[in-house]
Amino acid sequence: MWHDVKVWQEVRNWYWKKKVQRTLTALKKNGFDVMYFPTRNEVMARVLQLIPPNALVGVGGSVTIREIGLVDSLEQRGNTIISHWEAQKKRQKPEDVMKARKMLAHADIFLTSTNAITEEGHLVNIDHAGQRVAAMIFGPQKVIIIAGVNKIVRNVEQAMDRIRYVAAPMNAKRLNFQVPCAKTGICSDCESPNRICNVTTIIERRPVHTDSTIILLGETVGF
Repeated sequence: MWHDVKVWQEVRNWYWKKKVQRTLTALKKNGFDVMYFPTRNEVMARVLQLIPPNALVGVGGSVTIREIGLVDSLEQRGNTIISHWEAQKKRQKPEDVMKARKMLAHADIFLTSTNAITEEGHLVNIDHAGQRVAAMIFGPQKVIIIAGVNKIVRNVEQAMDRIRYVAAPMNAKRLNFQVPCAKTGICSDCESPNRICNVTTIIERRPVHTDSTIILLGETVGF
C-alpha cells in the first residue's frame, strides 16, 4: 500500500477535501453564501447562472477571473463590463481608467478573487490602490468571489505570508512594477512609490449590507 501510486493520489484527494470542507464550513458560519466546484468549467457555468445577461458587471484586478475565461464569456453574452484592466488594454485616457476604478462600487455584480482565504473563514487581501477591496466590502448589489484551493491557508498570519511572499511578488512582476519583490521574489516591506502593498483588509464576516457569494475551485488558478 505504501508504494501504490493510486493510493498516493487518494491520500492527496482526501487531504484537500478535508481542507476545503473546513474552509467552507467556516465561511458559511461567518455568513457567506458558499459553493465548491472541482473544475473551472463548472464554476463558469454556475457564475453565468448567477449573473443576469443585462447586469452591469464590475471586474476587479484578478488573474483568476480572467484565467477561468469569465470576462470573455460575459462580454460575448452581452454583459457590460467595468474594468480598469480593460480600459488600460484599450489605451483609454488616464481619467477614463480612473473612472472605471471608481465605477466598480456601482456595479450590479462585482466579480473578483481574493489573495487568501483562511480555514477560519476570513478573506485577506492587500491592494495597490484599494478599489478592489472597497467594492468587495460595500457598494455593488452582489459580490462574487472566486478562488482556487491554492489560496487556502490556515489563519491570518499564514495569509499575510502568502500575500507578501507569493501573490504580491508575482503581481508586481506581472505589472512590471519597479519594486524589489519583482526582482527578488520576496517582500522587503519597501518604500517604493510603486509599492504594491498599500491597503490591507481582513473580512472576518460577511459585510452586513453586501450579498457575498464565495466560490472555491478545486484547481490551482490565479496568483
